[in-house]
Amino acid sequence: MTMRHAHRLALRGDLLDFTAAPAWGDTESPAVRFDRDHWLLIEEGVIVGRQATEPDGSWARKDHAGQLILPGFIDTHVHCPQLEVIGSYGTELLDWLARYTFPAECAFADPARARAGAELFLDALLASGTTAAVVFATVHKASAEALFEGAAARGMRLITGKVLMDRHAPDGLRDDVVQAERDCAELITRFHGRGRLGYAVTVRFAPTSTPEQLAMAGALCRADASLYMQTHLAENRAEVDWVRRLFPDARSYLDVYERAGLLHERAVLAHGIWLDDADRRLLAARGAQVAHSPSSNLFLGSGLFDWPSANAAPFNVSLASDVGGGTSLNLPRNMLDAYKVQALRGERLTAWVALHAATRGAAEALRLGGEIGGLSAGQAADLCVWDWARGPVAEARDAAARELHERVFAWMTLADERNLAACYVAGQRRV
Repeated sequence: MTMRHAHRLALRGDLLDFTAAPAWGDTESPAVRFDRDHWLLIEEGVIVGRQATEPDGSWARKDHAGQLILPGFIDTHVHCPQLEVIGSYGTELLDWLARYTFPAECAFADPARARAGAELFLDALLASGTTAAVVFATVHKASAEALFEGAAARGMRLITGKVLMDRHAPDGLRDDVVQAERDCAELITRFHGRGRLGYAVTVRFAPTSTPEQLAMAGALCRADASLYMQTHLAENRAEVDWVRRLFPDARSYLDVYERAGLLHERAVLAHGIWLDDADRRLLAARGAQVAHSPSSNLFLGSGLFDWPSANAAPFNVSLASDVGGGTSLNLPRNMLDAYKVQALRGERLTAWVALHAATRGAAEALRLGGEIGGLSAGQAADLCVWDWARGPVAEARDAAARELHERVFAWMTLADERNLAACYVAGQRRV
């Protein structure tokens, strides 16, 4: 009798990932790797192969035949404390912050509240098929600690940091340069590079940091090139005008971050809607990425992201939910909204470009392509398993699909968290 190894797992299903970046507009792409009804082999939480034949009895087997197996999604911009204000009515960005976001974030000064919020948030990510994320905590050190500890307990790849905000914010949400630097240094020492955790120097956005705080953040980035940086950029026209008044010597909103030393290959800038060609060239030169947040941009009325111009620069574009401005943690919902944004601009976003931006593209932009974002040997077994269709309408549409892109696009358009059959993190089933 063959003994089954406790840490060897084989999953059967329709395997889909990417070997390269798909070209804009191509519905038939050599970058797409699709193996229908194959087995994915996982050993000690790492993918070791894929094959058409059933593996031998030394493998524990899980049959997801007829279901779609994708790399776990990577959400490159999302706010942990904003779950409570998702779907709030009637404001644009700056009003949204004052009326909904800042009051919700004040509660995370309480470590117990921060822990409860992090637990809810991380489980909600997994329930949406998201296994890795770049996350905004709050200004409170305890909120970042709670996220790091919760992610470590789940084995997740997580990048976060204490928010820096020393002006233009309410009492209870402001720090100061000296204490903020101490808090960042302690969190970096404790969590950065521990297991699958990474620290992001987290500037809320230019208006809520003094020049002195921006300089301190830039110094942290220069001192350790392995650190990430996350912030917001050119989301809303009123915001852009405010930045222009606060920083009259800067050429543009992006130039504020450039002057502070915050633009580098591990910089994640959310939104990036109101940019010019000089900004786009600078993003490309620094190797930074824009975390496109289509659901939020539509919901708050912020604007329509120019993805083709990003490709022309070219700079990296990843996909993000931006909850709570965004209306769903589910990245297929956000892929659909990204399609709508481009349709309003007269462009057509393929399922391949959208899906790549939530998997391999995001991983490579984060310099994590060897670890996450695909289904190749050597990568972590972070996976999400989906029903191709749920309900009679979606099932009829799926049955009528004539080729692969049509089928995947219909899934992207009609699927939500109810389609999620399972979520694995490092080979462990979490959903």
